[in-house]
Amino acid sequence: MSLWTPGGEHPVDRSGPAEPTQRLTPEQELEAHQIAAEMQAVRDQLAQVPAAVVIANHAMGCYELAAIHLSNQPPNLAEAQLAIDAFGALLAVTEGRLGEDDAVLADALAQIRLAFVQVKASWEHAGDGTPDAPVTPETTEDDGND
Repeated sequence: MSLWTPGGEHPVDRSGPAEPTQRLTPEQELEAHQIAAEMQAVRDQLAQVPAAVVIANHAMGCYELAAIHLSNQPPNLAEAQLAIDAFGALLAVTEGRLGEDDAVLADALAQIRLAFVQVKASWEHAGDGTPDAPVTPETTEDDGND
């Protein structure tokens, strides 16, 4: 059997799991157990939080991400638009199920959409009145035409 990777085909040894070549020291093992216990405690805490609260927090994260990209100089309109679209999609599929946060999130979405339109318009009409291309990773790479 082989495994395909972008670097080519590589044979896979199916004889069984490989034994670790290096054992953990007692201190490392203790630290690994402590980390696992901390991770489990965080999971237990998260399980106590209503899903609607976690989803609302993630939605606001999309809002904040869009605001960061809009506030860059120059603004990164493509990245801001992606964050805004994700925010809108999240609200669309959870509509009416986020409790009291529904109205706040809908208002935040309207505000960030308005901000996007205003920032885009100000950058398109700056200078000679011709639209500036949004700054994206593709437009910032060297095109080799030096």
